[in-house]
Amino acid sequence: MSMTITEKILAKAAGKKKVASGELVNANIDIVMCHDVTTPPAISMLQRLGIDKVFDPEKIIVTPDHFQPAKDIKSAELHKRLDEWATRHNIKHYYKLGRTGVCHALLPEQGHTRPGEVIVGGDSHTCTYGAFACFSTGIGSTDLAAAIATGQLWFRVPASIKFVLKGTLPKGVYSKDVIIAVITRIGVDGALYKAMEFTGPALAKMSMEARMTITNMAIEAGAKNGIIGFDDVTKQYLDEHLKEKTDYTVYESDKDAEYVGVEEFDCSKLEPMVALPHLPSNGVPIGKCAGKAMDQAYIGSCTNGRIEDLRIAAKILEGKKVAIRTIIVPATPEIWKQTMDEGLFNIFYDAGCVIAAPTCGACLGGFMGVLAEGEKCVSTTNRNFVGRMGHPKSEVYLVSPATAAASAVEGKLTDPRKYM
Repeated sequence: MSMTITEKILAKAAGKKKVASGELVNANIDIVMCHDVTTPPAISMLQRLGIDKVFDPEKIIVTPDHFQPAKDIKSAELHKRLDEWATRHNIKHYYKLGRTGVCHALLPEQGHTRPGEVIVGGDSHTCTYGAFACFSTGIGSTDLAAAIATGQLWFRVPASIKFVLKGTLPKGVYSKDVIIAVITRIGVDGALYKAMEFTGPALAKMSMEARMTITNMAIEAGAKNGIIGFDDVTKQYLDEHLKEKTDYTVYESDKDAEYVGVEEFDCSKLEPMVALPHLPSNGVPIGKCAGKAMDQAYIGSCTNGRIEDLRIAAKILEGKKVAIRTIIVPATPEIWKQTMDEGLFNIFYDAGCVIAAPTCGACLGGFMGVLAEGEKCVSTTNRNFVGRMGHPKSEVYLVSPATAAASAVEGKLTDPRKYM
């Protein structure tokens, strides 16, 4: 029986020779990601049940990132509970103090994502790690509690949709533009509880950082997981980042594997995209909305806060001044230091930007960039739902780092190709 890469990984995790879409399986979990918002409720559930254990302290990765540094008393209490729990159970990979970072950038950077594994996390954008040819998906606090205690979870094997990315990305077009175009075509429920499997020559030319942007937003189409096959680009990244467990198993989709749909995109015809309020699927080419005034530009998040993204923004901002409030947030301490060492902070400072410590804060309307009533933000984040970054009557426009930087300079939605 032929299988997709997603089916093969879940079959391995369930101890089966084969599985099919729709089948229920009990899978062993390789990595559990925990942060400061969904983990404390999971800890409380376990305590109420009299369960004070973790299945493996070396397979649980902990980082407070959503309200880091703590923005108020309530978030400080979350951090305190997380810290006490992680310390009590001797969690080996606990990133705190000056080493905490945005979870979905931190785990790959620190070598915790490996091909062929099953990774879950108490955050919807855990699907990011699928860029490394693994099955990775977000779960709620209840399932997180079960995973922490037992190292196992039930899954319904998702059917797969193949997305073939053809051609070559034109100048000024990036992976963020690609995934906005994909979601715009299929809609926010176009891949509901399905695996979005990405392939094609355009994808093959993308860096791992660019690929993570694509799988990061699979959930915005309702997908259970996003996944990309292993290749030389994957191997090079893993060779540079895996620190302890360096062995892994590579699975590939069979040539005759069954897909419920195949979507092809000619990436050479794409333009810089903007997802207008209030859905990630509300995408249009920049030419259809250029000139709309903005109040804030935000460059960061688990979608576009990596060094590649910051380099792209800096190239446009160099020697210019921003016309609106512009916030730059490197996603991890290592990225922060690299950005500083490369002199990019000087560019951002000279341009008039705010440079922040690694945090998810503004993306979810928590802090460090919350919007007031009527304000409009051009953002490299992944969601633009009503009230996502602040007031219910504020607006968020999703774009690439290049488009965000160009728009910051002019104070309005701007085609980044103007500065290339």
